[in-house]
Amino acid sequence: MKAFVYKSTGSWYSIKAEDGRFLNARIKGVFKIEDITSTNPIAVGDEIEAVDENETENTATITGITQRHNYIARQSPHNKNQHHIVASNLDQTLLFATLKDPKTSQGFIDRFLVSAEAFHVPAIIVFNKADIYRKKELDKFEELKKIYSAAGYTVLLTSMQAGQGVDELKNILKDKTTLLSGHSGVGKSSFINMIFPELNLRTNEVSDWSGKGMHTTTFAEMFDLPFGGRIIDTPGIREFGIVDIPRQELSHYFPEMRELLNGCRYNNCLHINEPGCAIKEAIEDGKVSMERYVSYYNILESINEKDY
Repeated sequence: MKAFVYKSTGSWYSIKAEDGRFLNARIKGVFKIEDITSTNPIAVGDEIEAVDENETENTATITGITQRHNYIARQSPHNKNQHHIVASNLDQTLLFATLKDPKTSQGFIDRFLVSAEAFHVPAIIVFNKADIYRKKELDKFEELKKIYSAAGYTVLLTSMQAGQGVDELKNILKDKTTLLSGHSGVGKSSFINMIFPELNLRTNEVSDWSGKGMHTTTFAEMFDLPFGGRIIDTPGIREFGIVDIPRQELSHYFPEMRELLNGCRYNNCLHINEPGCAIKEAIEDGKVSMERYVSYYNILESINEKDY
């Protein structure tokens, strides 16, 4: 039978069969997917083949996996030489960010966006907790919205507490498979609770002593939306390690830089101190933001060319 993976909890998976049944399943044998070295051979969102093993206990064995049309991966937090596939077969991703309690760094946002670009997953940035923002944070939001809108991203301001922007988010999610991501404490679980109040997901959002988000989701999990589509909730991510991007390719994953690359004098330009660099000229002209360029430079410095 064909089924989709809805939850991954170590060696067990919750799968949904075509007839709507949910079963607990395990892998048969070893799965090797070409060109992917990951800590998890099967990810939430995968379409798989399975065999019923025990109908009374609703258990099954996963025997195969359908080729993914895309996926998004990060560096494994346990082994920098391996990937961890966050989710697969995505139409888009919503990156939840906050400007206060906890504060999401622009570096984290940019690393996530680079990965989304590299894995061909359209990204939307959702700045949540508008209800606690004062002039300082609202001014910062307008500044960031200008930067990311110029790069081609949709940027939203929401408040799960006040219900601001929730209907707009539902319209964006309708009939699509969407990954929800971001630090712990940014409001992902609160948003899901607004859609599925019966789930009552834990929202112990921010540690009193550290001001940082607390982990409330342990494993990735997919939910069917009542108005059509699916969302995949993920554990709060503290860092987002980039995988499989050589230094020469990094600028291709900054959309505002990508469209200027043909203007560089040298094909292998890294946009640092090379003569005739179109990116550096665009920064001086205000067409590429200095903040995004700083993120580009920091990511470039973190990529070890020996890995490729």
